[in-house]
Amino acid sequence: GFPWAEVAADGSAVVGKHEGTGGEVSVGTVTSQLLYEIGSPAYLGPDVTARFDTVKLDQIEPDRVHIHGTKGEPPPRTLKVSMNEMGGHRCDLSIALTGLDIDAKAALAEEAFWTACPHVPEDFESVVSRVIRTDKSDPDSNEEAVAQWCLTLKDSDERKVGRGVFNAMTEMALATIPGFFSVRSGGSRPFGIHRAGLVPADLVPQHVVVLDGPSGPSRTVVDSVAPDGYAATEGLPGPEATAPDGPTVPGPLGLVVGARSGDKGGDANLGVFVREDSAWAWLDNHLTVERLRLLLPEAAELEIERYRLPAVRSLNFVIHGLLGEGVAASTRLDGQAKSLGEWLRARVVDLPIALLPNEAPTWEGEQAR
Repeated sequence: GFPWAEVAADGSAVVGKHEGTGGEVSVGTVTSQLLYEIGSPAYLGPDVTARFDTVKLDQIEPDRVHIHGTKGEPPPRTLKVSMNEMGGHRCDLSIALTGLDIDAKAALAEEAFWTACPHVPEDFESVVSRVIRTDKSDPDSNEEAVAQWCLTLKDSDERKVGRGVFNAMTEMALATIPGFFSVRSGGSRPFGIHRAGLVPADLVPQHVVVLDGPSGPSRTVVDSVAPDGYAATEGLPGPEATAPDGPTVPGPLGLVVGARSGDKGGDANLGVFVREDSAWAWLDNHLTVERLRLLLPEAAELEIERYRLPAVRSLNFVIHGLLGEGVAASTRLDGQAKSLGEWLRARVVDLPIALLPNEAPTWEGEQAR
């Protein structure tokens, strides 16, 4: 659809969409957008620090959500500057491992590659090798029988990740594992690295340009000077509710929880939210940093920050370093963490039966975490 916002003088707003367009404007969809890549609930701007943990959301009618009550704090004395630099050159390879003996085929493929490659792993600035187990047992289709061995090579010397790597892949195709075919064998390509820095705010004036003013375009320049003093703001406590203490059943977390995820450079931002007060009481108690490490093993050894936004029944996690050096340099299948929330929602946990929708499927035999 085509969303819009009617913003009042007190900073409150009504978010809606044009009639006859697709999509939905609800407390759920607005919460999802509110959590998108925010980091801390103290959301820094050049003119104010908005405290997202003071936001109140009310569904006032279909496709109309009232956002109100938001408190603010003085802006930071520094501003963020985004910088990009040349990271080097990379080559990404992926070959199919089909049917039986996946691990043995991956080991043989990797050994064959390095035998044929004119360089050894130590010659490269970065080597990332991994097996992605997308295969299924007793597969019903050819695609369901396929896993992948993926290799990413990086170096500042473009020649190292160029023709020699391509030739090694060609040799593997002619004499290596049974069922060989290439999923991806792109050549060398440059990649960039995003870094963030800080500059004093008073060095960066803010320009406001009104294009259709009464005398034509007009420009107002505002000095970016943070006010003296500090106004401390407390987040709202959220709903008073208790978590259900009745029986539980194993099931995907997503039967109860919604999620929105994305990237901030090399860090992943993961917001989760629920609809009901009792579900919030359960989520706040259940989804600790320690449990998140169990549910997302790839983040087990990483620094994780957890932020509470009780007034909108939400938690926000920042997982530092999950994406390596960021989007263009990441070796993950999803270098922007867009699907991270849906992975979390697919994980099986012990869910209180009282929180499940009546039409929720059963998940007998699944191991809860």
